[in-house]
Amino acid sequence: MKHITKIAIATMALTVTPSLYSQSSPIFSSVENPIIPSTVTFAGQQVNLDRTDMYERFDRELTSMAYTHGNTLLVIKRANRYFPELIPILKKNGLPEDLIYLACIESTLNPRAYSGAKAAGIWQFIPSAGKQYGLEINEYVDERYDPVKSTEAACRYLKSAYNKYGNWESAAASYNGGMGRITKELNAQGEKSAYDLYLVDETARYIYRLIAMKLIMENPRAYGYKLKAGQLYQPVRTKTVDVNGPVEDWTAWAKKNGISYMQLREYNPWIRAKSLPNKTGKTYQVKIPLKQDLNRSTQQKTIYNKAWVTD
Repeated sequence: MKHITKIAIATMALTVTPSLYSQSSPIFSSVENPIIPSTVTFAGQQVNLDRTDMYERFDRELTSMAYTHGNTLLVIKRANRYFPELIPILKKNGLPEDLIYLACIESTLNPRAYSGAKAAGIWQFIPSAGKQYGLEINEYVDERYDPVKSTEAACRYLKSAYNKYGNWESAAASYNGGMGRITKELNAQGEKSAYDLYLVDETARYIYRLIAMKLIMENPRAYGYKLKAGQLYQPVRTKTVDVNGPVEDWTAWAKKNGISYMQLREYNPWIRAKSLPNKTGKTYQVKIPLKQDLNRSTQQKTIYNKAWVTD
């Protein structure tokens, strides 16, 4: 070996068996680009993708999301738990169901999600916006982590934005970029829709990510996702206990109510400390999970959308 020159070694390193990378090689899995439709529908509006820039923007998001397997699978599984609770809130407030996909891309439907920008919960409110739209946020209580109350707050925001812009794509873009920025750019660029705005990349991509998430979740099998019914996360039924006074020790309170402190925090993520001063006497609704639903073997099995499963 010591007699082989450096040039010879380099030549050997660059020698590749031609058949190794032939078209019939089984080394690589087949990678298929998702089919991009000519039109899509979002929030009741048909969106024409014939325009080159819109087609390519949507292609980028759909292709990226289709191959982000872990997060996309988690969203579908969690949707079976949260859609039955959250979509009726959108309907009650007169919002299109499609806006639920905003929560999907914001947090992958994780109620405990927290970002580097200090945005929290399923709808990723920053503290100032959360307070502005009616959420209590302090060291003891943070309603951004409450799926129901944060959804109600998101509805208030989105209705306000829609009333301002007159279309849902601009309202959705403002959820990412802020109403101030979207309003400024619509005026500066002389446009009426976020589809026609030149924006920073993150905000420009936002509406297309929403639509991509919608298409995948409406028909996961078309994008290669195969789930069995037993793999979906089931809703957990709870009973509600009203708390209108201080709680010195949530751990003791949980034990008294037949659950652990961990289970208390799991099903009431808005609780942020081990006590609750509650000097104003506000009534808080604390959820106690039904014991039957704490084990997969005894849970009631439901499927919110049969298109999500293959069996």
